[in-house]
Amino acid sequence: MQSRVIQIAGLAFTFGYAVFIVWIYATEPRTFKEVATRAEVTAGTYQVNEEKFNSALDLFRREQFRAARDEWQRADPAQGDARTQFYIAYSFYREGWGRVYSDQQLFKQGLEAVNRAIALSSASPLFVEDPNLHMHSAAELKAELEQGTERSWSDVNPLKVLRTRK
Repeated sequence: MQSRVIQIAGLAFTFGYAVFIVWIYATEPRTFKEVATRAEVTAGTYQVNEEKFNSALDLFRREQFRAARDEWQRADPAQGDARTQFYIAYSFYREGWGRVYSDQQLFKQGLEAVNRAIALSSASPLFVEDPNLHMHSAAELKAELEQGTERSWSDVNPLKVLRTRK
C-alpha cells in the first residue's frame, strides 16, 4: 500500500514539474523577477505598483513623457493593467503630436499600447477619469492615433497649424 502512495506522489510531482517547465518555455522570462510576475498574473494576484504609477503620472503632467513611460513600465511590468496601458498610449500621443506633422513611429507605438489597453478591458469600454486629459476613452485615443498615422491631402492644409492637442 505504501509503495502505491509513493508512486502516485512521484507521478504527481513529475507532472507538476513538467507543467512548470512547459510554462517557463511558453512565457520565456529573462529574469527571476519576470518569473515571479508571470506567476502572479497566472494566479490572479497581480497588482500595479501604485507608488511608481503616481510617480509616472507626475512626470507625465510635467510633460516628461519618456521618463513617465519608463516609470509606468516599471509599475506594470506584465503589461496587465488597462489604465496604465492607456496612459502609456496617451504619452506616445502627446510626445508624437506636432502642429505641422506627427511622429509616425511614436503614434504606431501608441496604437500598440492602446490596443493592449482595449484588450485588457474587454468587459467594458475603458474610460479614465482624469480632468487633465482631453480624451477619456480608449476609443477616442485610438481614433486620434490612427488618424495621425494615415496620410491624406489634409496633411498639407495650412490651417492644420491652428489645431489643438488633445
